[in-house]
Amino acid sequence: MKALWKGFFSYSLIGLANTLIHWQIFFVLRVAFGFNQAMSNFVAFCVAASFSFYVNALYTFEAKTSALGYVFFLCVMGTLSLIVGYLGDLWNIHGLLTVAVFSLLSLVIGFLLSRFVVFRGHRQ
Repeated sequence: MKALWKGFFSYSLIGLANTLIHWQIFFVLRVAFGFNQAMSNFVAFCVAASFSFYVNALYTFEAKTSALGYVFFLCVMGTLSLIVGYLGDLWNIHGLLTVAVFSLLSLVIGFLLSRFVVFRGHRQ
């Protein structure tokens, strides 16, 4: 079990920076530009994920980045961001709760996806 979570601390620290980027962009798009939660969450995720994917490849997983891995990660996690944003819109949930729920889901699911699929077989 310990090996499963190896690298989670580094991933979490990078995730904190990712979360700050994501939340700022989400609220700018939502408040200043009037986007719905689904689109705000998706665009904010894509920008923040580009940062964290590269930094996690360097420091958490010590792996070279690959375009295919990046696109796969964006597709899976981007779909999750759209679903959470869509549900926030559908249920008329406050944007703060929407990004908080997505951030928590993204932390765990994104780590497992990175660890076992995207950077599988790389040194940790």
